[in-house]
Amino acid sequence: MNLRDLVYRLYARRVEGRLDHAQVPKHIGVILDGNRRWARASGGTPEAGHKAGASKIQELLGWCAETDVEVVTLWLLSTDNLDRPEDELGPLLGIIEDAVRSLAADGRWRVHHVGTLDLLPGRTQTVLKEAEQATLDHTGILVNVAVGYGGRQEIADAVRSLLLDHAERGTSFEELAEVVDVDLISRHLYTRGQPDPDLVIRTSGEQRLSGFMLWQSAHSEYYFCEVFWPAFRKVDFLRALRDYAARHRRYGG
Repeated sequence: MNLRDLVYRLYARRVEGRLDHAQVPKHIGVILDGNRRWARASGGTPEAGHKAGASKIQELLGWCAETDVEVVTLWLLSTDNLDRPEDELGPLLGIIEDAVRSLAADGRWRVHHVGTLDLLPGRTQTVLKEAEQATLDHTGILVNVAVGYGGRQEIADAVRSLLLDHAERGTSFEELAEVVDVDLISRHLYTRGQPDPDLVIRTSGEQRLSGFMLWQSAHSEYYFCEVFWPAFRKVDFLRALRDYAARHRRYGG
């Protein structure tokens, strides 16, 4: 171990020691950004960057487990990403499939897909469904894998689901207009029944949501980290939690 690694470990331990677990967010959303730029900076290919990013996921979940986080939402592939060239999208989907299989095989996490399955290739759909089914009884962190996910698409899908549900019940438009409210729409989101994210972390220095959990993040705190996702360290994670704990959440009050 060199001096730099030793200093890093001591600093991370110091930050962790001062962390108040009572102030830890219960649901963290993470925009895993910067895989390609990390690869470019290190002279690698986009595929190498995506593989490095995928290998970081289990580390992150381990840190979350140590700090009593209960739900983690990982944005792995947006609806916009589906427009990437096939020579990049194909390998990326394969890497995501392997990552989801690894999460399911780990035995600690409960995997749940959020996104529009119909937009994804059949093989990817199968992997997501099998991972979710295989981990239904797991009691560890609930891991939402956002694949083929877009915030606007989610809201459109929720409204469509709501309309179809009430059409089957024979509800008239006038009757539906009387009962539609925030809670009703929330019950048709991909994350229905889950708490909204307390904290949203985005890596790579970009300071925007890009459509991530538009509905659910209305009252979330945001933490923008300069490092690319494959280089995200435990100390970066702990700093995000420390920053979150220092904020006073007033919800408009």
